[in-house]
Amino acid sequence: MIGKKIHEFAKILWPINRSITGKGVRETLDLIKSHLSGMEVASIPSGTSVFDWKVPKEWSVNEAYIITPNGDKICDFNVNNLHLIGYSTSYEGELEYEELIDHLYTLPEQPNAIPYVTSYYKKRWGFCLKYEDYKNLKKGTYYIKIDTKLFDGVLNYGELILKGKSNKEIFISTYICHPSLANNELSGPTVVTYLAKWLTESKNLEYTYRIVFIPETIGSISYLSKNINHLQDNVFAGFNVSCIGDDRAFSYLPSRNGNTLSDEVAKHVLHHIDRNYKKYTWLDRGSDERQYCAPGVDLPIASIMRTKYGEYPEYHTSLDDLENVVTPEGLNGGYWAIRKALEAIEKNKKYRVTVLCEPQYGRRGLYPTLTTNKHDANVALMENIVSLCDGKKTLIDIAEILNNPIWELYETIDMLLSKSLIKQV
Repeated sequence: MIGKKIHEFAKILWPINRSITGKGVRETLDLIKSHLSGMEVASIPSGTSVFDWKVPKEWSVNEAYIITPNGDKICDFNVNNLHLIGYSTSYEGELEYEELIDHLYTLPEQPNAIPYVTSYYKKRWGFCLKYEDYKNLKKGTYYIKIDTKLFDGVLNYGELILKGKSNKEIFISTYICHPSLANNELSGPTVVTYLAKWLTESKNLEYTYRIVFIPETIGSISYLSKNINHLQDNVFAGFNVSCIGDDRAFSYLPSRNGNTLSDEVAKHVLHHIDRNYKKYTWLDRGSDERQYCAPGVDLPIASIMRTKYGEYPEYHTSLDDLENVVTPEGLNGGYWAIRKALEAIEKNKKYRVTVLCEPQYGRRGLYPTLTTNKHDANVALMENIVSLCDGKKTLIDIAEILNNPIWELYETIDMLLSKSLIKQV
């Protein structure tokens, strides 16, 4: 089961402190590159204008913790990197309890969870802790040590381009900016890594694949600012891959257009994997589809997910882990859902039958020579497929009419092609 390999890779990436910039992003990309040697790592300098934004300063962390009045060390970044708010500025000194609590973040409704809090674009410092631990804090003097730096550096992302027979591109994007969070977001880059490995090993790709590992929001905006014209001219389908690792649900979020090939394929695949999959609308967006489908950009990008971000209780907390939330089985299901979608796009051709009226199947060894009152299901499927090969319908169109998953048609299509009964238009 490939989900086990993906889960093991996620365990390796788990302790790295990722953010929208910094050493953790580069470490993560290096580990992904160990699987995908063809991936290139790009750098965009801090302060670079990218549409309406600027690339922020780079952030690094040495250590961060609090010493309580009785000498206990709490909120230790080296124990759990969620304890420090993302992009926290430096601070060192003593504060009384009443002053300190303005810099502490908890979730009273989830008392055993450390919240994930960031402050990318406003300078502040602070810590996150379980509400159960927060309640036990006593009045007195606390020592705070936060050793971080904000400096002119770079924003990094990874890009892998796999050439196919056609220059038309399928775009796959996932993000690498979250620290120790499993479904959101180690599931995305680990699943995409193994999808890219499969594509790299595949022969005769019909289309070119453009696969990016980026920081969310600022990363996709930066990437678009450099590549928008090429993407608009060449990308005809693609997926934003996020929250693909639990085993509670399958979900679909459409492109802004809602009627692209990506949308059609996503709905077809999920319908045949899980009839109860959850359908969201464009108004439920929240990941990088916001950038790829923005007005004026309008790329055909949809999302296939397991449980969607914001829709599971552990979201953006320390409870989103690799034991209770993301499982090998969940990752396996997510991997195969997207792989089937990519295979469907590769196979989604139009075919035309090469003879007039009904073909003589028997002389080609495709029809039983003895007629009975029973009709073989495989023969019926073949006849139905041929009857729909009019050169106008795509294979997905045919699969939808037959109410069959498209992958159940591949073998019959190959057989009909080998007998020259149909030809690709």
